[in-house]
Amino acid sequence: MNIIAHIETDFPDKFGIPRQSGMVDELRGRIIFEPEYRRMEAVRGLEEFSHIWLLWEFSENRERTWTATVRPPRLGGNKRIGVFATRSPFRPNNIGLSCVRLIGIEEDKKQGVVLYVQGADLMDGTPIYDIKPYIPFTDCHPEASEGYTRETRAHRLKVDFPVKLLENYPPEKREAVVKILEQDPRPAYIQDTERIYGMSYAGYNIRFQVDGERLTVCEVKERVRPENGL
Repeated sequence: MNIIAHIETDFPDKFGIPRQSGMVDELRGRIIFEPEYRRMEAVRGLEEFSHIWLLWEFSENRERTWTATVRPPRLGGNKRIGVFATRSPFRPNNIGLSCVRLIGIEEDKKQGVVLYVQGADLMDGTPIYDIKPYIPFTDCHPEASEGYTRETRAHRLKVDFPVKLLENYPPEKREAVVKILEQDPRPAYIQDTERIYGMSYAGYNIRFQVDGERLTVCEVKERVRPENGL
């Protein structure tokens, strides 16, 4: 398969990215096509759809092996589930699937066609293999049943983010960063109240602790970029 595009997001690392698309609607992203696919006619008609499917690669997976069962983090890391009954990144093929809201299409002089999306659960630079429209009458199934996810989807933390620290972020990023932390970025099997965790979002490193259902932000510092600019 050919990579057709890459996405630009505010997540330089995997840690802290919401576990599913659409969970934090305030997240923004830009999809930049590879030169071969920078043609406006290739997206003609896409503007009529409010949502799109992204087929992409778990490009940062270092493990190239797979196992038949995995431990979903929201189940505490103790219960094993078949890999094909999960959305774990550790799969026979490193392919991810996300449904995101399409908020705009523009033609840039240098980058060609650019798609603006929100609600994406992808790391900055993630390669995209395909884009398809979300079609409600076939893709939406309100009667569908779910498995173990009904036990985990309501998990939210109460976030204590001191105003002076939150003001490090520009106003348009503040609601998003709070909602990301509400999702509880930690692996569920780690419940150390003394441990200080760190994640990067939108140019800053955030350090926080969790005690029970309360997450407290301890520090926010501007992220230092490596000399190579990555």
